[in-house]
Amino acid sequence: RTAMLVEVTRAERGTFQPEILVTGTVRPEMEIVLSPRVGGEIVSVSQSFTPGGFVDKGEILLQIDPADYEVVLLQRKSELLQASADLELELGRQNLALKDYKELEGSISSEYKSLVLRAPQLDTARSRVEAAEAAVRRAELDLERTRIRAPFAAHIISREANVGSQVSAGEALGKLVGVEHYWVEAAVPVSNLRWIDFSEDRETPGMEVRVRNRAAWPENTFREGSVHRLIGELEDQTRLARVLLTVSDPLSHEPQSAGLPPLMIGSFVEARIAGKPIRDAVRIDRDYVRKDDTIWINEDGLLRIRELEVVFRDDEFAYIQSGLGTDDQVITTNLATVFDGAALRMAEEAQ
Repeated sequence: RTAMLVEVTRAERGTFQPEILVTGTVRPEMEIVLSPRVGGEIVSVSQSFTPGGFVDKGEILLQIDPADYEVVLLQRKSELLQASADLELELGRQNLALKDYKELEGSISSEYKSLVLRAPQLDTARSRVEAAEAAVRRAELDLERTRIRAPFAAHIISREANVGSQVSAGEALGKLVGVEHYWVEAAVPVSNLRWIDFSEDRETPGMEVRVRNRAAWPENTFREGSVHRLIGELEDQTRLARVLLTVSDPLSHEPQSAGLPPLMIGSFVEARIAGKPIRDAVRIDRDYVRKDDTIWINEDGLLRIRELEVVFRDDEFAYIQSGLGTDDQVITTNLATVFDGAALRMAEEAQ
């Protein structure tokens, strides 16, 4: 039988940091539906409060007509003044009662002392002052709440109210998302989780990640991020693990991100995670690993089929723990007929 013509290569041994290629969907880290805590007519709307706009934390987005709430506050302050005056009068009455008590001290039993000294009336007057103070504070809060502010630095997704709109407490005014971070919810094979380090908190970010929107961004354009958290539930249909990646300043709003493409909520992206180092492993082009994790070796002109222990694959290489050495001649040629012991000849020998 004629010897088959083949080309060969050799593997390399070392410590390698593989890249884990995953795909996922962009999600906002913080997302709220803005709603008022008091009702009324909207009398002004910030120019920043428009879809696509950016607002700072604490910025006033809408103003509800404060007139009714200002009137209520004046009423509550007046009630507080009246309650305070009543308390002063009651303190005066108690002083008079104390003088009377001292004159009659020997003839009044101890159980009637508090009544003679008007203790219940004084407690009532003090409680009315406290209630009036609480009512003033509540009126001040309601007046402050007519100014609807951004709870965090945000990007405006939608707006549901305009000047002249009558709104009630809890009614949707618009949707905001935070601009500091976005998440990428990525699907990862469970077998690859052992090669990923997860962050303990925001101050100690996890492994580096490169996020790319292949459909929308130019070639070799990416955003840098980090591995954030492992979600403790597999996807129902694919049974893949769900991993949260985080990207800072996703909309390129800050000067340090100038020129970088923005991440769009809902977009489908790919991410490359820098995995844990694989130590003392042999690396070979993944295309040369054959069916059932076997490899073809040229051994003294004969084909040998050898089983491998593959610990990891990325989109370019297979990382092998055992079954292959750096001196082995790995066959790179695709052969139609393969069996152990088949005769081989090298391509350079045929020239």
